[in-house]
Amino acid sequence: MKLLLATRNPGKLAELERILREELGSASGVEVVGLADVPEYPEAPETGATFAENALAKARDAVAATGLPAVADDSGLAVDALNGMPGVLSARWVGRHGDDQGNLDLVLGQLADTPDERRGAAFVCAAVLVVPGGKETVARGEWRGRLIREPRGTNGFGYDPIFVPDGGQRTSAELSAEEKDAASHRGRAFRALLPALRGLAGS
Repeated sequence: MKLLLATRNPGKLAELERILREELGSASGVEVVGLADVPEYPEAPETGATFAENALAKARDAVAATGLPAVADDSGLAVDALNGMPGVLSARWVGRHGDDQGNLDLVLGQLADTPDERRGAAFVCAAVLVVPGGKETVARGEWRGRLIREPRGTNGFGYDPIFVPDGGQRTSAELSAEEKDAASHRGRAFRALLPALRGLAGS
C-alpha cells in the first residue's frame, strides 16, 4: 500500500520518511511516496489560522487528487517573546516563502535586545492522516527550548541552527538525524499517529 507524504520540502520529507520507516518497519507493506512521485495537482495556499488547519487542508487535497491515504504536517517556531510568532507564518516570516536564511535573520534581529532568560521558544507540529472515505486523525507535537544569538550547525534546516532544546547544549542543527528524530516536534507528532498508521497498514 502506498502512503503519500504531502510535502515538497526535501529536508522534511527525508525526516518524516526516516521516522515512518523506523517505526513501521520495512515489512509493514507500506510504501512511502512524496509529491514528486505522484502526478502534479493544484495545491491550495496555506491560509489556516492553526497548524492543524493547514495540515488537514494539505492532506485532504492530496487524497482528493491521488486517491491515496495521505499524511501531511504543518510546523513552525513559536517564540515566547514574540507572542507565539512566527507560528504558522514561520516559512514566510520574511515576506516570501522558503527563505530560510532571511527568516532566521529576521527572528534574530527581532530578538536582538531580548535577554537570554527570555528567549524561550518551541517548535510545534500538527501531523494528520487522511484516508479515502474521509477518516481523519490529528496529532500534535511540541519541542521546547531556547534561541541562541548566532547560528550553529549544518544538519538541519529552517530555524534549527538557533534552537537549543531544553536540557541540551547543542542546536537542533548540531544533532544527528537519529537524535533529532527521537526528540523533535515532528517525531512526537508522527509517533502519535502510529496507531492509526498501523491500523492502515493492517487493513
